[in-house]
Parts: sequence; C-alpha cells; structure tokens
Amino acid sequence: MTDLPYPRDQLHRMGPQRSYGREATQAAFLLGGIGTGNVSIGSRGDLRDWEIFNRSAKGQKLPYSFFSIAMKRPDGETVARVLESRLVPPFADSHGIDPNQVAGLPRLRDSRLRGEYPFVHVDFEDESLPLEIQLEAYTPFIPHEPDESGLPAAILTYRVVNTGSEVAEVTVVGSLMNTVGWTGMADFGRVKTDGFGGNVNEYLEEDELRGLHLTSGKHPEGSLLHGSLSLATTNPRTTVKRHWLRSGWWDYIREFWDDLAEDGLLTDLGYTEPSEEGKYDVGSLGAVETIEPGESAEFRFILSWYIPNRVNNWDQRKADCSSGCDCEQETVRNRYAAKFGSAWEVSRYLVENLERLEELTQAFHGALFSSTLPAHVLDAVSSNITVIRSPTCFWLEDGRFFGYEGCFDDAGCCSGSCTHVWNYAQTLAFLFPSLERSMRETEFGVETNEEGWMSFRAHHAFPSDRSWDEMEAASDGQCGSVMRLYRDWRLSGDTNWMKVLWPGAKRAVDYACATWDPDGDGVTGGKQHNTYDIEFYGPNPLSGVMFLGSLKAASRMAEEAGDAEASKRYEELLGKGSVNLDGALWNGEFYVQRLDDVDAYKYQHGVGCLADQLLGQVNAHIAGLGYLLPRDHVKEAIGSVFRYNLLTDFSEHDNAQRTYALNDEVGLLACTWPDGGRPKIPFPYSHEVWTGIEYQVAAHLIIEGHVDEGLAVVKAVRDRHDGVRRGPWNEVECGHHYARSMASWGVLLALSGFSFDMVEGEMGFNPVVNADDFRCLWSTGTAWGTYSQTRNPETGSITWDIDVLHGSLDGVKVNVEGP
Repeated sequence: MTDLPYPRDQLHRMGPQRSYGREATQAAFLLGGIGTGNVSIGSRGDLRDWEIFNRSAKGQKLPYSFFSIAMKRPDGETVARVLESRLVPPFADSHGIDPNQVAGLPRLRDSRLRGEYPFVHVDFEDESLPLEIQLEAYTPFIPHEPDESGLPAAILTYRVVNTGSEVAEVTVVGSLMNTVGWTGMADFGRVKTDGFGGNVNEYLEEDELRGLHLTSGKHPEGSLLHGSLSLATTNPRTTVKRHWLRSGWWDYIREFWDDLAEDGLLTDLGYTEPSEEGKYDVGSLGAVETIEPGESAEFRFILSWYIPNRVNNWDQRKADCSSGCDCEQETVRNRYAAKFGSAWEVSRYLVENLERLEELTQAFHGALFSSTLPAHVLDAVSSNITVIRSPTCFWLEDGRFFGYEGCFDDAGCCSGSCTHVWNYAQTLAFLFPSLERSMRETEFGVETNEEGWMSFRAHHAFPSDRSWDEMEAASDGQCGSVMRLYRDWRLSGDTNWMKVLWPGAKRAVDYACATWDPDGDGVTGGKQHNTYDIEFYGPNPLSGVMFLGSLKAASRMAEEAGDAEASKRYEELLGKGSVNLDGALWNGEFYVQRLDDVDAYKYQHGVGCLADQLLGQVNAHIAGLGYLLPRDHVKEAIGSVFRYNLLTDFSEHDNAQRTYALNDEVGLLACTWPDGGRPKIPFPYSHEVWTGIEYQVAAHLIIEGHVDEGLAVVKAVRDRHDGVRRGPWNEVECGHHYARSMASWGVLLALSGFSFDMVEGEMGFNPVVNADDFRCLWSTGTAWGTYSQTRNPETGSITWDIDVLHGSLDGVKVNVEGP
C-alpha cells in the first residue's frame, strides 16, 4: 500500500469544524429548504448568491439587501455599521463597485465564519464598538420530514453583547429589495425594470410576528414573476421604513443611512401608492433592544420568499423571456406552493411552529456533530447535504422530486435526474427516503419502456425540448437503479412499494441481460454507455460489476415478489458471471477491461486502473447485497486504486481535460496505467479528479479494512475545499453542487459499520474507528437517532445504547458486532 500522505493523527483528529476568515471568498453557506432555492451567507457575514428565483444564480447580489447595526449611547451619539466585515480585493469593477452594494458604507473590521450544517455562525470583530456581535442562521432541517425541511425561508439571529460600561440602545436593521418582477441585472449595475411596477411594501403585525411583506399586483398567479417576500422579526420593539426615498441618483441610500445613523431609529416616509411602472422599492425593518453593560440581547429575523412558479421544462433558461416578450411559458408549481400562499404565510408558520422545528433541527445537528468520527469526515458528510437543498434539486407540487447533475452559474446543468450520476449519491436515501423513492418511481414507472430500455434522463416524466429516445441506455445507470431500488426497499421495509415497481425493474434487468450479455455468460460486453459520457466496449469492470449487483438485487426482489423462476434465473446468471468476470478481468492486482485492440475504439481504459472499477461492489455493500466477486480480490483491487490513483502532487500531472486538482494538491485520479498500455486517446475525464469517485472509493477502502487510506482520500477532498480555492459547501464537477458528491454519506456508513434491513426488522453496527468509545448518527427509512458504545478494556465486552430521536424502531432488532 502507498505511504499515507498525512500523519495518522491528522486522519483521526476529532474536534471542532474549520472556520473561515473574510478572505475565504469561496465560503458560502446555503440557507433555504428542499426545492425552495437559496440565499447564502458569505464569510464576511454578507447575503450573497440569491438563488430564490427557481434557478441557479451564482454571484447574484441582490441590490440594497443587507443588515446593519446602530448603537446609541446615553449622550445620544450614534454609531452605525453595515453588519458585514470589510470587503476584500479585487475591487476592479469596470465602473467601480456599484452603489447598490453599498460598499462605501462603514463595516465591521473582521469576521470569521463556521458552518455545521444546517447551522452557520459568523463572529464579527470591531474594537471601535463596545459590542460583541455574532450571527447564527439556519433553515429548519429534519430528516424524514421533507415538508418541514422544505420551507422557503431562513432564520437569522444576531446576538449582541454590551462589553462597555454604559447602557446601549442597539438597533439591528434588515433592508430588502422588493424583487417581485425580478428579471435580472443590466449594465451600469442597474436592475432590469421591465417586470416591476405595482410593487407594494406593507408593514404587518400579528401576534408575535411583525415585519415587511413585499408583493406586487402586476403579475397573475400563474406567472413566473408572481410571488412575494417577507422580512419579519419576533422582537417586540421595531422601527420601520416601508420604502426608501423615491428619488434619483443615489439619494435613497444617503437618506436611509443618515436616518439610521442619526439616532438608530427609522422614519417611515409615508408613501401609500404602489411603485410606478418600471420602478421598485426597498424597505427596511429594525429591531430595537436596550442592553445594559455586560448583558446581551438577541435580534431574530425571518427572511422568507414565495416564488411558486417555475418553467415546466428542464431548460431553465426558457425563463429568460418571461417578461418583455409575447411568448407564454408553461409553468409548474413548487412543492411549498401547496402549503403556502405567500411569503408572510411562511413566516407565520415558522413562528407558530418554531419551538418544534428548532428543537428537531438541533437534535439532528447534535446527533451528527457529537459523532466520534474524524472532523474532516463530518465536514464532508455534512457539507454535501447542501446539494439536496441547492438549485441542483427541485420538488414539485405533486410530490415528484427531480435533480440536475449540477448547476451552471445561472441554470441547472445536465438534466433528468441522471441515473449514472445519482448512482453514487447516498445522502438523500438515508435522510429523506420518501424523496429518493420518488426517483425510483420515476425510473421504473415512467422512464422504463415495455422492452425494458430505461432513459437515463427523466425526460418523459418532466418535459424537455431534447429527445433522448434515440440514446443508448446507460449500462451503469440502469443496473445501478435496480440496486438502488433494492436498497430503498430494505431501508423502508415497504414490500408493497417494491412490488409495485418490480415489473418495471424486471423489464430493466431482462433488457440488460439481452443487450449487454446476449451470450448469457454473466459478463457484459458490446457497446455500453456509461457515466463518462462515452461507450465502453467489451468486458469491463464498471458495467460488469454493476450488472452483477443488479442480478443479485433482482434475484432477491423477484423471490419476494413471488417470481421464483426469475429469481432462480438471475441467481444462476450471477453465479456464472461472478466466476467469469473475475477470470476474465482480474490481472492479479485489479480489474481491467479486456479488448484485443484497445485502440480499435476511441475512449477506452483497457489495462488501466479505473477508480470506479468496483462502484457496483461498494453499492452492493451499502445495500446489504454482500460480495459480488472474491473477497480477497476485491480487497486487493480497491487497495490498488489507492496505490496507483492517489496523486500527492499535481504540479507535473499532464492533464489535457478539465482541472479539479492542481499544483501541490492531493487527489484521486479517475484512471491510471501503472503498467503502461494507455490508449492513444483515453476516455474523457480519465485524468480528472471527481469528488464523488473519491468518496465512493474512500467508503470502499474503509469497508475492506483500509481505514487510514479511506480517511486520507476524504481529507484530500476537504483540504482542496478550503474556502479560498473552492467552496466548502459547493463541490463542483459538471456544475455547482454536483449530485455525485453525495457519495460522501457512504463514508459515515462505512466507518460506523452500519447495516440495515427493515424488511426483516434488523439493523447493526460495527464501528472501525474509536470503537472503545464510539458515537454516531444513524438513519433508516423509518427512524433516525444516535448509536453509542463503550468497550470494557479488561473483558472486551461492549455496552451499547440506541437513542431514537425521530420515528420508531418498534420490532427492530439491533445487532452489535463484538471484538
């Protein structure tokens, strides 16, 4: 085995999560629910990447939307600051930094951000103020409750401590643009105004809730531009400016800041008419508290949005002509629109249910981050949860859940809940199993035709202008979906659900047999489309092992469905295939592709060491299918992937493809040729580094006993995402928030030795780190909670405990493996 690139103590270090200074400009923590869009908190405490308009919008800064603080001393002197730390270079905009970012207003000296999903904390520093200021922000997140985790809102709480010797009257103010009618930005930092007019800023009070509700009378309910926003507070004393000054140039900024800085209070300007055609308004809401020396106060704000309609098409750029042209776009509504009719209703719901929502969100956070797993593992596992709540995914009113592969800066990228990409993802299945099962229902209920051909992109279930009907089926995606159906069945224990989908799954498996194994030897051959966007030819481990996994899963499901003939047929083919594939592809160290002439077809890997060669095996392990190939060969092969594919310095790596690791970084290559024999033109992506591949390899290394090696791969990934070079909450492949990165959840499963079978009513643990004093989060399709164990050093006996934090484990037997 290759020497480890890190000392062992670094690989096993537990402790607090990393924090990021204001220079970490790539650190952006996503707020928002499942299928709602997002706004992010940057390392300066700034609101950025406003992606609430049903599409990605990286870099989108919403004009005039920020928080500020004012402190009035007993003598009346007032100091005001924007509640962000100072901006960092570059400052090279063509016309200077636009006034709509209020960059010229005074800010706090410094800040530091720390994220433990779903919570983010920002500590501000500024010695010129006798105040300690901290921001905590989150959106409710409760596994197994997607609706409660799908609220289009964020809760931001500023905690202010008076460190001075005098009483201070402190006002925290949120300013928000009324964006109903938003169509984007134009030159000179101007807002496109064709969607504005008739915008209304109201101040509302009811029970504990008070704040601004921003609407418009211009756009009908079915329009893409219809919607509302709300900025509200639960603090009892407020100050409000419903509209900034309606004037020219930048008079409105000057008037707002002078008003706030005068005495920490806002003066409403008394406008009663909606905005004029082509005009919008900005409103500000402040919460006021008197803080004695040494005391503290909290300022809680709820930011919510309601943009219910999205384009009924995978091509989100169709929304670009939603205003100012004669075309009409067919729309479909987001899931949250089934529950709410406005942003104010969302805020009201949050306040009315805040105690429960916060308690369960804290319970999940505590269960995950109290784990005795290495800090960088928790970092990887938690940070990629964000994909579920990023613009990569959307959730429709009728309950169907879909995902892109990732996102462009301004739209989804690579449509259709692509099976050969989502194959890697584990996070959704364990945290929101009902949404994952929705994807199986689409795959086998809609996208699999009568012949068993499965479209690897869901373009029948959700419209697309591009037809994929003539495309090859994806061998890895189609076989992987069968394995994922088996996993989801065992997670849920819902046999009736599995039986409903079984006919489609059976057709898919039979299609795989007829198309990729026509000679019936259990080894795939011929033309096999796959996740590298090309076709492998002949026997190869990626398609071959996935095929074996689908046979094993199908055999077991067929038996349960009462189809004994099919079960036996699949089992016998599996037996032949396991022996034949091992015999044909095993080279003594790893599994290779067998072709008489590797250059007869473009884009093959031949005798190369493919990092994904055992993807089907690790997915089989997680699903509870066991070994598909000889155990000793599997262990040696995954060790070879680490030995040959982990590169500890990229400064001399000659990569002509996309670059995801460079200079002195550490990463795992998709393929290497340790014994030579590289094709003249290897497959695309072969020289690249994908985090999703790295995570599945890491999980598999751990399962096969190469624990330190698996931890090293995870650390390499997270070290590259340090907030300066790349975003900690945005692992990029073919797009932002790439779905494949959710393979990281498999590392938690591997380290805890977690097994599950809700069909039989069993779950088990066999931790491989800190086993003498171990604790971790677990989740099935019916419950989630924590598992802990201690080992008696003298007898070796284990004392364990299960704490169910949500759902029920009634009738479930827990198996704990001994020393």
